[in-house]
Amino acid sequence: MGIAQIVATVLAGAITVVAVVLAVRAVLTITAVIRQGQPDPARFDNKPARTKTMLVETLGHTRMLKWSAIGAAHWLVMVSFMILFLLVVEAYFEVVDPEGGLPIIGHWVVYGFVTEWIGILGLIGIVYLILVRQRNIRQKRSRFLGSTMWQAYFVEAVILGVLACGFLIRGFKVANDTFEYPGWATPLSHGVGSLLPAAEDGPTWVALVKLFISMGWLITIALNPTMGVAWHRFLAFFNIFFKRAPEKPAGSGLGALRPMMSQGKPLDFEEADPEKDQFGVAQVEQFTWKGLLDFSTCTECGRCQSQCPAWNTAKPLSPKLLVLSLRDHAYAKAPYLLGGGGKDLTGEEKATEAQLAHMDVLALAEGNRPLIGTAEEQGVIDPDVLWSCTTCGACVEQCPVDIEHIDHIVDMRRYQVLIESSFPSEAGVMLRNLENKGNPWGAPQNTREDWTKGLDFEVPRVGETEDFDYLFWVGCAGAFEDRAKKTTRAVAKLLHEAGVNYAILGEGETCTGDPARRIGNEFVFQMLAQQNVETLNEAFGDRPTKKIVATCPHCFNTLGNEYEQLGLKVEVVHHTQLLAHLVKEGKLTPVQPVEGDVTYHDPCYLGRHNRVFDAPREVLGESVGNLVEMPRNQERSFCCGAGGARMWMEEKIGKRINVERTEEALATGAKTIAVGCPFCYTMIGDGVTGKGEQENVEVVDVATVLLRSLKQEV
Repeated sequence: MGIAQIVATVLAGAITVVAVVLAVRAVLTITAVIRQGQPDPARFDNKPARTKTMLVETLGHTRMLKWSAIGAAHWLVMVSFMILFLLVVEAYFEVVDPEGGLPIIGHWVVYGFVTEWIGILGLIGIVYLILVRQRNIRQKRSRFLGSTMWQAYFVEAVILGVLACGFLIRGFKVANDTFEYPGWATPLSHGVGSLLPAAEDGPTWVALVKLFISMGWLITIALNPTMGVAWHRFLAFFNIFFKRAPEKPAGSGLGALRPMMSQGKPLDFEEADPEKDQFGVAQVEQFTWKGLLDFSTCTECGRCQSQCPAWNTAKPLSPKLLVLSLRDHAYAKAPYLLGGGGKDLTGEEKATEAQLAHMDVLALAEGNRPLIGTAEEQGVIDPDVLWSCTTCGACVEQCPVDIEHIDHIVDMRRYQVLIESSFPSEAGVMLRNLENKGNPWGAPQNTREDWTKGLDFEVPRVGETEDFDYLFWVGCAGAFEDRAKKTTRAVAKLLHEAGVNYAILGEGETCTGDPARRIGNEFVFQMLAQQNVETLNEAFGDRPTKKIVATCPHCFNTLGNEYEQLGLKVEVVHHTQLLAHLVKEGKLTPVQPVEGDVTYHDPCYLGRHNRVFDAPREVLGESVGNLVEMPRNQERSFCCGAGGARMWMEEKIGKRINVERTEEALATGAKTIAVGCPFCYTMIGDGVTGKGEQENVEVVDVATVLLRSLKQEV
């Protein structure tokens, strides 16, 4: 060992010790912060499914590959990071001996070949991602806007530096005639070597630079535990493993909302006490530990932001920035919490005067910030951010590390509604109507069956007939809203035409509670849901098969996914699914294509939340001459703006979401915009009217399109 090797070895050892010590401290910090969260025992069930999902989503990169080239490039970078870790280890041997290599496998040609090509592909991948970032950051509403850019640039530079050093080390070995792999296996290394002079200590010094870059990266992320763009490389495996529903093909926060929890158990409103039980989230430590893991794992990639309808229409909500705000707040507040501070459920300080006296002033100040509040109030999340969410699920769908944005947003809403009574005033009318009338419009219950008037057949009712295969859940919109009633009548006619045995509840039906739950009023949701569960159990009796057909995706989602939390297990189909089945069976046969092109708008709660994409298109494919797709369709469909109880709140900031979607639909040139949701029907219908296109373009439900193709009058 020469002087160069002795010096390099000492320096490499010193920086490695510093890096490892700091990294251990950072891991302990991150773990301590996450452990401040509330219990969530359900995250530990079904470990085989969780393991499979984690491996599929990480090694298979199934979420990222939705973005094709970007996903492929990221996969290459990820693999290079994992496999080429061996080359970092090898660098320690090269520091000691310029002719050295990794023991046991370092002399294998296969090892040289694999690491060579992974390095080459990794270089191509990171260069492509750098170019994508630079192109995207110049856009007006870039998905990277608000991300911590120096961290991203630093990580990209480190990856480039480590990969480049790897080829330089090999190049010097080629130049020194000490490289053991043939040119066919390691072409780039041989090419680099042909350009370098022979230098006996060359591999040692470059290996030292490589270790300084690698350990410098480790030191930097250790000093910045909120550096998600780096830490997600480790935390993503855990975050995906602990996702709420590992069996789901998409985001685990889609479909049913997470129940309202206290101390890891569903809250029982009959026994709940606000002084003892947690009602929603008022402090960052009241999120579950999985929520704090979510915040820590965020990569700041902005895919959620790029798809968010609120962000795309100039509203203050960005799912990414919301998560980053909660993350930064949690870590800034951590010394205060770990020092014994915090507020109990009544708002009283837990720490003693002596404990408070020894706390960091900045952490103490962070601990006193309200979670929800305006800038003047020094709130972490602005109320306009909280109430801009439509719960459309685009953020959850796109997140490559399975962050459950909607659950966190609704948990914060729950506290604001139930404890603070703080929510947009216009939504108060809707909530009062739900409590007093059983529907958000406040319509009299005895008018629920008015839509049946004028039909030339009798609509069967539960109680009057026991012979029904499907219970037709009409829903509040389908019973009271004029446009939605057209859909209800069309579905009834189609079911009658196809000879389907069905029945309605009529006045026995009440709102499923979806708008109450999404706005955060879990109490009203539970009241309505329990009433409906009792009604449905009575309607179905002891029959083994309980089938419901619903025209509203919100009812469809609530009945099928959320009532199971109350013990009701039923099979729920959307009317487009049943109609598609009836067409396939030949019980409904379209004979007259609709004139002009038709475009279809995927409702968020039918498509993204419940993966029903094909059935509406199958019905339209049989009923229309030509179906044209909007640029944003299926899982990337753009929200109509009505979800998350936004249907009953004024849209005062930025461009109206329904106008944005309507403009996209009109740009297709289609004469008919088909929908599968009464909320979408209203929002896009209003958008068409607002654009003055109601004489040229018609908005109708898929059922109406099918009915017209049967040559019947609507």
